[in-house]
Amino acid sequence: MIKQSYKNKLLTTVTTVILLTGLAGCKKYLSIDPVSSFGPDYVYGSVSNAESAVLGAYACLGGDQGYGIRLSMYYTYDNDEMMGQEGAADNERRDIAHYNTQPSNTQLANPFNQLYRGIERANQSIYFIPQMSLYSSGTANEQSRLKGLYAEALVLRAQFYFELIRNWGDLPAHFLPSSVDKDLFKTQTDRDTIYNRILNDLAEASALLPWRKSAGYSNERITQGAARALRARIALFRGGYSLRSETSSYGPVMARPADYKNYYQIAKDECAIIMQQSSEHNLNPSFQSVFKDALNKYLEEPNGEVLWEVGMAGGSTNFGDSKLGYYNGPRYTGTASQGNSALTVLPTYFYLFDSTDTRRDVTCTYYNINASLQLVARVMSDMVDGKFRRDWNPITTSAAQYFGVNWPVIRFSDVLLMFAEAENELNSSPTPAAIAAFEKVRTRGYGGDASKIGTTPATYTAFFEAIMKERSLEFGGEGIRKYDLIRWNKLGEKLNLVKTQLAAIVANQAPYDQLPKNMYYLPNQSMSTGMVWGNSFYKPTPATAPTGYSTLAWLGGSGITNKIIGSFARSFEPNMRELFPFPQAAIDANPNLRQNRYKP
Repeated sequence: MIKQSYKNKLLTTVTTVILLTGLAGCKKYLSIDPVSSFGPDYVYGSVSNAESAVLGAYACLGGDQGYGIRLSMYYTYDNDEMMGQEGAADNERRDIAHYNTQPSNTQLANPFNQLYRGIERANQSIYFIPQMSLYSSGTANEQSRLKGLYAEALVLRAQFYFELIRNWGDLPAHFLPSSVDKDLFKTQTDRDTIYNRILNDLAEASALLPWRKSAGYSNERITQGAARALRARIALFRGGYSLRSETSSYGPVMARPADYKNYYQIAKDECAIIMQQSSEHNLNPSFQSVFKDALNKYLEEPNGEVLWEVGMAGGSTNFGDSKLGYYNGPRYTGTASQGNSALTVLPTYFYLFDSTDTRRDVTCTYYNINASLQLVARVMSDMVDGKFRRDWNPITTSAAQYFGVNWPVIRFSDVLLMFAEAENELNSSPTPAAIAAFEKVRTRGYGGDASKIGTTPATYTAFFEAIMKERSLEFGGEGIRKYDLIRWNKLGEKLNLVKTQLAAIVANQAPYDQLPKNMYYLPNQSMSTGMVWGNSFYKPTPATAPTGYSTLAWLGGSGITNKIIGSFARSFEPNMRELFPFPQAAIDANPNLRQNRYKP
């Protein structure tokens, strides 16, 4: 299914909802200037207008301040897979990536405000749609559509709160429109209270939403599978570790609740329900196809693997669009260089992949594209991410920054691995069902060849380690890893491990002492052919290059030292940097908002 028609509808309805209502924010720093005198009686006077209002809440997911770049490619780094843009402190994206975020950072306030703007828009629909006469006395079709819209708004609000919590922790909680809730200057509510509320909301929404095939719209909108998958994800975070100040008299600590297994049970149950709907959601047999043939081509993934993706409206403006493929990924080096290639794949991550794992060359990219549309090799220290790359998109040579590529919120492989993780935790060892779910993901990663996946661990600790690794191999570059490491209380450990491993690569120490110092490659290869290498990435370099092959200084230890080691996670401190400080503008606007602990 081609998605572009929905993108055009989204642009139209976003404009409509702003014209229909003055969507006031809950605080000064969240306010939206009203542009019309139309009120809720008009906005929620028909099904079509109510739909426009809900789509207006969807709009707060995209654009520069949403998953178009900041929430997807600034806030999610550094982790043990990839590094944000290297360089000196800038009180901007580099400081965010390398854990030196200050309240004055220029990249904090607008995303924070946009997430709360989404909450306000969702709150209006959640509040007013059930009051519509058509909600209870309309035709069966009208009632069904309105209940579905109400449920979509519940899920959207949950997603907005989830993103806020995982970046800022305890928050001011608003569950009514600002026109109804007169207490607009709230202090923080404990995140567990907010989590409990949105988990209940998601349970309610799931019962009202259709499954994918009967929904009648693309997966840019929320269906029952997406709502249940999101509930499973949030339940794991509710039961996971997070940075908490109230649990210790001597300062913030990472802690998880004593009843954490209750939330693993929720995650397991929700994933099991989705897994039973195999005709609705399943893995694409080809890992590459999910990205190359669907997301990067503006097409619906046919197997339902992508349960929900943020719809980005391609165009010349940044409203509701994305910079996927411009900010990240390989660069077009034609008459003028196009693209930032700002995210660096860590050499240690590249070598986490087995040589026959098909996910490696989807996730990691070691080339640029020249003016002749031929591939030019990159050295190991200069690899970039590859799931959203311009040469998998019709706009390879475009000078534009906004490509309209959608951001996947959650995929079915995540459902399988969450199920496996929860089963292991609840039973203190992997059950046959957990192993089957784990191996389904892993086998797909090896092109469907189960003989290559090795033996799955049968003990609790070893299986958990395998889950951590598999989630890294499966979801690299999808904005998941940093937050997984935080909920497992593994962030500091893994960042330090990477630093040790990078030093070992530079020093040519085991287990990296057999890496090739040079790679031989066939020059002038087309995008359709791909890079052709003349030797293995996993063995020392042969003395002689094959005829016709060029030599690339692959290892380049000085490149790792100069580009990566000096920047990677350089300011991270445990029990300090797992959360952002609140934007200074938010603190200034709300006298009851307490600043998160941070280091000036």
